[in-house]
Amino acid sequence: MSKQNLASPLPVPPGTEKKQTEVNLDSLFKQSLVVHQRGQLAEAQAGYEQILKQQPGHFDALHLLGVIAFQRRDLEGCVTRIRQAIAINPNVPSTHNNIGNALKDLKRYDEALASYERAIALKPDYAEAYSNRGNALQDLRRFDEALANYEHAIEFKPGLPEAHSNRGNVLRDLQRFDEALASYDRAIALKQDYAEAYYKRGNVLQDLRRFDEAIASYDRAIALKQDHAEAHSNRGNALKNLRRFEEALASYDRAIALKPDYAEAYSNRGVVLGDLKRFDEALASYDRAIALRPDYAGAYSNRGNVLRDLRRFDEAFASYDRAIALRPDYAEAYSNRGNALRDVRRFEDAIVSYDRAIALKPDYLEAYSNRGIAQRDIKRFEDALASYGHAIALRPDYADAHWNESLIRLLLGDFELGWKKYEWRWEWEHMASFKRNFTQPLWLGADDIRGKTLLLHAEQGLGDTIQFCRYVRMVHELGAKVVLEVPSLLLSLLTGLEGVDVLISRGQSLPAFDYHCPLLSLPLAFATRMDTIPAKVPYLLGDPQKMREWEHKLGEKRTLRVGLVWSGSTMHNNDRNRSLPLSQILRGIPPEVSLYSLQKEVRESDRATVESRKDIVDFSEELRDFSDTAALICLMDVVVCVDTAVAHLAGALGKRVWVLLPFVPDWRWLLDRDDSPWYPTMRLFRQLRLDDWGDVLVKVKNELIQIT
Repeated sequence: MSKQNLASPLPVPPGTEKKQTEVNLDSLFKQSLVVHQRGQLAEAQAGYEQILKQQPGHFDALHLLGVIAFQRRDLEGCVTRIRQAIAINPNVPSTHNNIGNALKDLKRYDEALASYERAIALKPDYAEAYSNRGNALQDLRRFDEALANYEHAIEFKPGLPEAHSNRGNVLRDLQRFDEALASYDRAIALKQDYAEAYYKRGNVLQDLRRFDEAIASYDRAIALKQDHAEAHSNRGNALKNLRRFEEALASYDRAIALKPDYAEAYSNRGVVLGDLKRFDEALASYDRAIALRPDYAGAYSNRGNVLRDLRRFDEAFASYDRAIALRPDYAEAYSNRGNALRDVRRFEDAIVSYDRAIALKPDYLEAYSNRGIAQRDIKRFEDALASYGHAIALRPDYADAHWNESLIRLLLGDFELGWKKYEWRWEWEHMASFKRNFTQPLWLGADDIRGKTLLLHAEQGLGDTIQFCRYVRMVHELGAKVVLEVPSLLLSLLTGLEGVDVLISRGQSLPAFDYHCPLLSLPLAFATRMDTIPAKVPYLLGDPQKMREWEHKLGEKRTLRVGLVWSGSTMHNNDRNRSLPLSQILRGIPPEVSLYSLQKEVRESDRATVESRKDIVDFSEELRDFSDTAALICLMDVVVCVDTAVAHLAGALGKRVWVLLPFVPDWRWLLDRDDSPWYPTMRLFRQLRLDDWGDVLVKVKNELIQIT
């Protein structure tokens, strides 16, 4: 809210019409004015009304009753009383200023502007009227005119803190954030206990993503005005952005305790509860916000996001549609709706929804980036790159768009730009927390590391570690001592990997080292092109002792041994695309083979199929780590699997492996080829149509029959 300058009952307003002979009324007016100044509105009102009983045309009593009505938010009463005063004396500037404030809050902007103009005509240097006129113009989103009015106010009264603060508000609306901060700082310098300026300053610091500074500014506002509910709520927003979720909830709860009907705080609280996966509580918080404010489009849109997380899509769409019905220009609701449409595989509809969001908000970074993802999902790669390009043009440091662009560049085989863009993963929200902030420098190939110790550390999934540990030998050949840190599940598998000097499990104490490099940055460090991929296999070996143990368990070989993996982790963000039910993948397996499950975890939905099919040998309970899986793979004739770590493991072992890929695969599998430059013994079986595994499974079955 912009700070309004109300003509104060201090001192007695100009234009008093009291007659010198009315000593008793003069005394009563002065007494009423004193209690008004103290904030005792009821007593002041009683005094002014008593004056009017004796003198109905008492200008000052009418005017100040209007001021009291405004202070009590009786805006219509304010307008009525002050108009009565103006009818008696139309030449007092403060009355026109004050009635303008009430008309502005009633959203009767044309009348408000006319009132401010009358006040200024009567008093051309009336700084407060200029400032208030700026507030009305700001509400009308006539920002340049509003700014000009604040400049006039400051010209005439440089020491008016409200004008500086209000100027900051419009500069924020114009996204001139540094200038806005300077205005708030000037307001605070003029009025050091100006809680509202500290609060607004905090909002700008949030816009600038300077969240720690924003919290400090909110804390100062709260210290000055402990019941500032909005400062508590926005402080919660800053804490949320720092992922300090429990502290954020405490701030929202404090805001609600101060202001029980604070719908925005309930809605913001719902966002954090959603981030904490406390979805039922989040829904309850949104429902409370909506109960308090039935036209709250933002709460409906955010409620839709939680319903989307719960995969209650029909309800989610209803919530987004309600948000849009309440606010047809609500770009965020269209974008959120687009995300849900992507989830249910309605990609063209999602793109239409993103287009609408962008039309409403042309600088909407997230909508451009999300549109690019939907375009990628239906192989409109050039369109997707254009969408990411729009987002980056708007904000050159927008990590999401750079990261998403890298995935397409790599998928298309543009390794030169793809590897460079891939480094943006550390700025991407979902990866930033995994960045290792060592004091030792990052090595990306430029520095001579001969005689140095280089820490190579795993990142992302197990399959990524298996795929990119092939570069360890190349690092060692540069003359470096290599320390390799990997997840404990891979420790025994990678024991003996060529080029490793020290192998440790993640979480163990690290030895001294000079440089570090994440494993997935090694292709950039070595400027890997399609024709320079280090593809010599096997670079991993099965443990001979474990292979003998597994051979004993398998018994005599009678038919083709087929290792089978049909699903990956349910936590993987692409699981829906890459995983199949066991019953479905079995359609691609002829009966003349011996089937061995290489699944470490069997989903409950597949358990009945595993137990009912006596021809599937399930060793899931006996696979302790990946060295067991590797030994078992080495005894298979062919591994048939979806895109999981087992595919990488079989490829790294140099075993025949057939990988089933969705319509748009992960970047590492490239496009339109049935082989992999990363794994010479691998064949790729690709969906020809979105979500259609039929042709893939027919082809796999025919190929298995050929080699049986």
